[in-house]
Amino acid sequence: MKTVRIGAAQGFYGDTIEPAVDIAKNGNVDYISFDCLAELTMSILVKDKLKDPTKGYTKDITTSMKALLPYVKEKGIKLLTNAGGINPEGAYEEVVRVAKELGITGLKIAVVTGDNILERISELRDKGVSFKDMETGDSFETVQDKLLFANAYLGVKPIVEALHQGADIVVTGRTTDTAQFLAPLVYEFGWKEDDWDRLAQGILMGHLMECSAQSTGGNFSGNWWDVEDMDRIGYPIAEVKENGDFILTKTETSGGMVNFDTIKEQMLYEIHDPAAYITPDVVANFTTAKLEEIGKNRIFITGTTGSPRPDTLKVVMGYPNGYRGQVIIGYSWPDAVKKVKKAESIIRKQIEQRGIKIEEIMVDYIGHNALHGPTAAPPTEEDGLNEVFMRMAVRTKSYQDAEKFRRLVVPLGLNGPPYGGGLNGVRPRTLLGMWASLVPREFIEDEVKVQVKEVEKIAESSTK
Repeated sequence: MKTVRIGAAQGFYGDTIEPAVDIAKNGNVDYISFDCLAELTMSILVKDKLKDPTKGYTKDITTSMKALLPYVKEKGIKLLTNAGGINPEGAYEEVVRVAKELGITGLKIAVVTGDNILERISELRDKGVSFKDMETGDSFETVQDKLLFANAYLGVKPIVEALHQGADIVVTGRTTDTAQFLAPLVYEFGWKEDDWDRLAQGILMGHLMECSAQSTGGNFSGNWWDVEDMDRIGYPIAEVKENGDFILTKTETSGGMVNFDTIKEQMLYEIHDPAAYITPDVVANFTTAKLEEIGKNRIFITGTTGSPRPDTLKVVMGYPNGYRGQVIIGYSWPDAVKKVKKAESIIRKQIEQRGIKIEEIMVDYIGHNALHGPTAAPPTEEDGLNEVFMRMAVRTKSYQDAEKFRRLVVPLGLNGPPYGGGLNGVRPRTLLGMWASLVPREFIEDEVKVQVKEVEKIAESSTK
């Protein structure tokens, strides 16, 4: 039975590329797939594009391509990435530029567009799309005129089309986290779009691969101290058969740990309902999957079932939502908790005295509840904390109010409780609000386009 080997690359914008290079060298893989995007990432990228219209893609695509393109040329490995973000055409051009810089020609590079619907909002409204918030039901009119981006989550179809056109590298905008991993299976095995159980197996495989080292011992809440060589932890590799059964493993040359517990933990990561994981390609039921350890760092997975895909696609939009101001100050023993509480009280009173208009305020004590939040008990002197840092963040409608707030912390160095340090007032930053809606899939997919070109042909045309 035919087997396809897929290696994972980055699980987020800024993730290290070294484990993917190890996979390219030692993993004997056919594909390396990236998942670079999240809602936060899209917000970062739209800010980049507002500053420079040629940007809007993940900037580390340059580093990734410099590291991996030689293996694409030498070994025929295909790269699939959604690093295009807000500007897939820009990312595509950067891949071309890197290939030329490395002297690599003959590669076919594809770019997928059509997920960006910002300029189509009025047209889609005329077709009856309400764009109401899918969670709150709020009316779209409250944000329609403020939108900075609007992108639909695409599935595997355009990526598969690019592979059919001979692409060695496929660059997309907003696809689902799993699409880059499922697409090779649909292409290589010829799976039909209604082969729900096999598609569901592919979605589970993609879900286990999309977060870089989380299936191989990274971010593991079990016996993490037993993870070998975490300083050079490896990313997962999937060996997938035509019937959808697969083995999850890693290279022997990398650190990390693949076992029942690391896989089980990743299975539940970011999953609202494991019996109905909704994607554009299939609704997957992870509860029917069976896991079996068949060797060191080798887990065999089968049995995932699926049901028909939804008739709609999710669209996520971003809009300006005020400004963030933030201040930090720390206090040492003795009475660290008492001091930091007093500093908080001083700043709150000064906000009121100066008439600073605050929409929302958040306070946490680093060293006590910054990670646990409201689940942590109120801090007391009996906690015996040597030092506590207070981080106070606010949301304001105006930049001026955020800036006024920021300036409150510095005077506490001499005008507040004793033994303060680490004073830091962060300059105000624009905040983006998120809005999610459902749109009939045909309204989106009918406008999706795939373009494939060879590097040397681009080079020839650019010199004319």
